[in-house]
Amino acid sequence: MPTVSTVNLTAPLLLLLLWATHPTVATNWLSLARLPRSRPVSGAAPCARLRGLTPGQVGVCRARGEVMESVRKAAEMVIEECQHQFRNRRWNCSTTPRGINVFGRVMNQGTREAAFVHALSSAAVAVAVTRACTRGELERCGCDRKVKGTSPEGFEWSGCSDNLSYGVAFSQTFVDEPERAKGLSAGRPLMNLHNNEAGRKAILHNMQVECKCHGVSGSCELRTCWKVMPPFRRVGVVLKERFDGATEVRLTRIGSRTALLPRDPQVKPPAARDLVYLSFIFLLTPGTSRLAPDGCELVCCGPGYRAGRAEVVQRCSCKFSWCCSVRCQQCKNTVTIHTCRV
Repeated sequence: MPTVSTVNLTAPLLLLLLWATHPTVATNWLSLARLPRSRPVSGAAPCARLRGLTPGQVGVCRARGEVMESVRKAAEMVIEECQHQFRNRRWNCSTTPRGINVFGRVMNQGTREAAFVHALSSAAVAVAVTRACTRGELERCGCDRKVKGTSPEGFEWSGCSDNLSYGVAFSQTFVDEPERAKGLSAGRPLMNLHNNEAGRKAILHNMQVECKCHGVSGSCELRTCWKVMPPFRRVGVVLKERFDGATEVRLTRIGSRTALLPRDPQVKPPAARDLVYLSFIFLLTPGTSRLAPDGCELVCCGPGYRAGRAEVVQRCSCKFSWCCSVRCQQCKNTVTIHTCRV
């Protein structure tokens, strides 16, 4: 009777698997959402005690402490919006019960889900910081006064336009820092940086105009207008659409530099606004055995899975008899069954 044999991994391959599935997660700062509101998130001593921050992010926290409350708010926005957008999917942005890796193992690999979370996170920081600027909560920024003059449509630019350039700049400084610290020659940092920028593009490409009419008896002889960010829900919808159309990429050397190009050469290179993801596939034996992002750990999300062995009866050694029947033997096989924990 045929049985399922155990695959023995060589030590180098095992180390490669461990490295690929347990890297430092650049979105650990999202754990700020778990801190009680009474706990400060700025100042030299408090910054050093924020476990989810990289050393570079701790430096940003110390230098620009007034912005960190907006970063905490951004972390809350990410979790709420992610769970709303994926509420009807098998992976529904469920969070871990504790720890600094809020979304768990799905963030350890270069998956579509990780791509979405990175894009949403960078967008949330830009939005939260820009909102704080507009409300006058930050000393270093305020309304965007560069938008002025008369538009082609004939209205006057005035009012308090959202200072998105400041929010985007801070998002690049804070959210991108872990990737730039690792260098830009590896696939995962390049993937994360691309998706971070795609999140910020989702805001920029969906900016809106609000206007106010001025005139006698409610007439609109003169209109003054200003630019505002789209609602964060709109940003989430746009990024969810990008998630569904994400491009699978691979690390490619072009001359002296490395870049992410589509794994399928028939697919056009992704634009800056598109989401991209890597594919980790390790052949264990010749054939189809593999450990990939669509394996049991990802399908079962947070609860994990258990493996058991069972004996099944299957048809085998089938022969065609003229005419017209198929005769088979009954074979017993021992197989490994994986079941998601509940």
